[in-house]
Amino acid sequence: MKNVERINMNNSFSTVKLILGDQLNCNHPWFETVNSNVLFVLMEVRSETDYVQHHIQKVVAIFDAMRKFSAQLISNGHHVHYIKINNQENRTTITENLKEICARYTAKELHYQIPDEYRLDQELKQLGSRIGISTVSFDTFHFLTSRNEFSDFFEGKKTFLMENFYRYMRVKHLILIDDSNKPIGGKWNFDHENRKKVPKNHSILSVPLENKNVLTLVKEIEEAGIKTIGTISPTEFSWTTTRDEALKLLDDFISIALPLFGTLQDAMTEKHWYLYHSRLSFALNVKLLSPLEVIRKVETAYYENQGQLELNQIEGFIRQILGWREYMRGVYWSQMPEYSNLNFFENKHPLPTWFWTGNTKMNCLKQSISQSLEHAYAHHIQRLMITGNFALLAGIHPDEVDRWYLGIYIDAFEWVEITNTRGMSQYADGGIVGSKPYVSSAAYIHKMSDYCEECHYQYEKKVGENACPFNSLYWNFFDEYEEKLKSNPRLGMMLNLWKKMPKEDQIAILEQAKTYLYQIEAL
Repeated sequence: MKNVERINMNNSFSTVKLILGDQLNCNHPWFETVNSNVLFVLMEVRSETDYVQHHIQKVVAIFDAMRKFSAQLISNGHHVHYIKINNQENRTTITENLKEICARYTAKELHYQIPDEYRLDQELKQLGSRIGISTVSFDTFHFLTSRNEFSDFFEGKKTFLMENFYRYMRVKHLILIDDSNKPIGGKWNFDHENRKKVPKNHSILSVPLENKNVLTLVKEIEEAGIKTIGTISPTEFSWTTTRDEALKLLDDFISIALPLFGTLQDAMTEKHWYLYHSRLSFALNVKLLSPLEVIRKVETAYYENQGQLELNQIEGFIRQILGWREYMRGVYWSQMPEYSNLNFFENKHPLPTWFWTGNTKMNCLKQSISQSLEHAYAHHIQRLMITGNFALLAGIHPDEVDRWYLGIYIDAFEWVEITNTRGMSQYADGGIVGSKPYVSSAAYIHKMSDYCEECHYQYEKKVGENACPFNSLYWNFFDEYEEKLKSNPRLGMMLNLWKKMPKEDQIAILEQAKTYLYQIEAL
């Protein structure tokens, strides 16, 4: 890769353009023509690696993608100033590096694309005054909604119902819509058809990725002293870090995995760590791919392969991107920064230390956490109904949960992580995102996975030796937060079941839960 030393230090550039590590969109208007007066800047900085402790694979993937994107810009004739993590000139923060660069090249203007995270948005808005230069912001031309579109859509509404927003997006972008603006297949949502367990003796069709050697990059990160979590095999790293790799993965996903994606999207199994999920979220979130091109390719595949691709598979996938992804971003920008401090249940406990090791006798948590540490990935039900479910039942402080999710997953950026975690998973927002707390006993986990089959605990037992902790903690949750939950119409049946339970059973369950919470590190 061409490095900064090959740019003549006596050169001057009238405009410096900042590209963040999650703004790797080669189709952005900035790159349509080559301008000798423009210098693009990318940088690896400690202020971004250290605000939470990230998974080593996440840091590697972002740096690798940035370096390859920079090399592509250079090969296309653009001027690029790239600062690696261990460059002596690196001032460790975006602002300080830009201050140095703009002065060195006597830039008259600094341009940047609006960031997706609130903390960076605030930092970049202050660049001009801190650096003493005129700044101009630009759209990233990635998302399918503007920042304010969500707030405008729900103006005057008491609740932000995702289904309404999703239907609006379907019509707006004419996705799976007929000539009368009605949904293809007669239904907007096929979620009820997408809740199947992996059948016994099912042969899983894998979508392999090509391994690459990132040993040099791993060494640079270690030499920089960056503290990370998780593991990495430097010669078998397989996450997509270029647009070409991401496009190939998209094509392979459509041809191999998509025919079963919807039906089994909520399923969990020890046999396979990603099952039929696409693993495109990282490429999407750093903008190697645009959401619309992914959606269009999937939609086209459905129309061209009717009879082979069923509508529930297609709609379930498209809803995650067109509906949920844009919805979560909308909630984020309508509610920040107050959202990051919400704690509806006033939970205060720390995460058990085994969230960082996977060393627990609860097999569902062992599998989900170990997988996350090994691959920097878990799909949405593992995140929501295993790790998130337990954290909420155990009364973990949402700040602790946020930091864990934001750090451990390769696709986690705050704009999409915090609304999923603090909102959907932990109900810390009191119902802005989710219409109810997403908690369950062991019955749901057994229904949707094979985790319970080899577990130390017995999923059908509420109390007694080796009773599954999810069961007593589940009922303890309803007992402890009855006052906060009783007005929720979706929880009335469970609260009534708890109230009608014999008093001696209630006492035994609550004692079991109390014991488990006291001994949480030993579970």
